[in-house]
Amino acid sequence: MAHWARYRHKGEVHFGQLEGDTIKEYAGDMFSSPKATGKSVALEDVELLTPVEPTKMVALAHNLHALINKMGGSVPDEPMYLLKANSSFHPAGKPIRRPKAYQGKIIFEGELGLVIGKTCRDVPVNKALDYLFGCTCINDVTSIELLNKSPIMQQWVRSKAADTFGVMGPVVATGLDPNALTIRSVLDGQERQNYPVSDFVFTPAEIISHISGDMTLLPGDVIACGTSVGAGSMKPGSVIEITIDGIGTLTNTFEG
Repeated sequence: MAHWARYRHKGEVHFGQLEGDTIKEYAGDMFSSPKATGKSVALEDVELLTPVEPTKMVALAHNLHALINKMGGSVPDEPMYLLKANSSFHPAGKPIRRPKAYQGKIIFEGELGLVIGKTCRDVPVNKALDYLFGCTCINDVTSIELLNKSPIMQQWVRSKAADTFGVMGPVVATGLDPNALTIRSVLDGQERQNYPVSDFVFTPAEIISHISGDMTLLPGDVIACGTSVGAGSMKPGSVIEITIDGIGTLTNTFEG
């Protein structure tokens, strides 16, 4: 298992493997035979960036049985999803900010992120995990009162794609079984979510397969797999932590 990070050091962007409090620098393509440079840097001396630079983040809704049951909804026949804007992508450690035009409730949603490792199109379920590079933590931040504000249409993208709302990191972990993971969200020291991937309506392999039938997934693209019960509002100054064992903890403050 390896933990891959992107970071800025002395004004330059690099990537490497995080080992304890040290990042070992690599060069080339993270997804295709990267080479160790022999250099390393202390974690405290760098600025962590999003662990990958996706061309898109695909974000699922209605993918957890527990949340569907709580809301009284029906289980979908196929994955339901939206796209989050590239300008929303946001790393660990940086504050989440409120859009100036919106003064309503903003919620966190702790989720598993699947990071694609090679070009993926029309992939069958039994081959889908071959295209998975690794997993990361996601906070799918949402201006929840915008979602159903208009009687004309639900505003999924506007409510979820504002600047700083596509939070991911701190690393991408390779070598994990995504089906065995558990997602935990802690708000200001209190656990708010704790749910297993086994409660997904669609497995990680099914998600990748279905989406690849609609659009080409490229190396570095991220799929946010949807959230469960316990997602809730943040107050100015709140600290939100999304933890997945084997990956780490994605920590951000809500600036308000």
